[in-house]
Amino acid sequence: MSTTSTVTVGTLRVDDASLHYEVRGHGPLVVLVAAPMDARPFEPLADLLAADHTVLTTDPRGINRSPVDDRDRDSTPEQRADDLYRLISHLDAGPAAVLGSSGGAVSVLALAQAHPEVAHTVIAHEPPLSELVDDRAEVRARTEEIIATYQSGDPVGAFRKFLVLANIHLPEQVVQEMAGGERDAQSIADDDYQYGRMMRATTRWTPDLANLRATASRVLIGIGEKSGDQLCDRTSRALATALGTEPTMFPGGHIGFAEDPEAFAVKLRAVLNG
Repeated sequence: MSTTSTVTVGTLRVDDASLHYEVRGHGPLVVLVAAPMDARPFEPLADLLAADHTVLTTDPRGINRSPVDDRDRDSTPEQRADDLYRLISHLDAGPAAVLGSSGGAVSVLALAQAHPEVAHTVIAHEPPLSELVDDRAEVRARTEEIIATYQSGDPVGAFRKFLVLANIHLPEQVVQEMAGGERDAQSIADDDYQYGRMMRATTRWTPDLANLRATASRVLIGIGEKSGDQLCDRTSRALATALGTEPTMFPGGHIGFAEDPEAFAVKLRAVLNG
């Protein structure tokens, strides 16, 4: 059952961005982060965890409520990791357990490399690290096609190509609802930034495997139980193999935390207490 918790909303100014963040609950610090997704889909999970944790969520730089000074500058995993470091330090409630989803999983891996002192546990849930799979050249080329299709003025076509590459199957009605029709200015701006400044820098990032093996952070690679044969399942398994670890399975698919937050919270608590 979902709960509703008191939310403290703040903005942290960093060198080139203003980071929107939200804090719920009391107890050990847990950070939930994605990219390009903003903080809103984490709200049900954050409310559940807030019963016995302090929960930090944030919009990544350049997305929704976290504007950047220069929208022509790429959003790199290193920059987003530094943002997380600054947010956790600002709260002065760490070290934290940090869960990153999709592009946010890449952000938290970069955090573990650069600032392990602020994250005792890092869970990278389905990082889209395309450079780790055997068909990386094909994936790279198809990613460029997706970006080019979007920038040609065809957001629905770009989203369809993304779903094919990711091996995610959605009804056409859902595709149209998510990428077509009337969209507000903020949604368009977020998509522009995601396709133009975030996707390439995130998927082409290559982790420092030796660093991640040696880091003081406990690094876990999460995969959704329903994500079999999807691109992020393959990239995640490749990373786990490269690190010499077994993946940690979570309920649901790529966004299992939003699909079934209750089940996801149960699993996450078990992982954090393990």
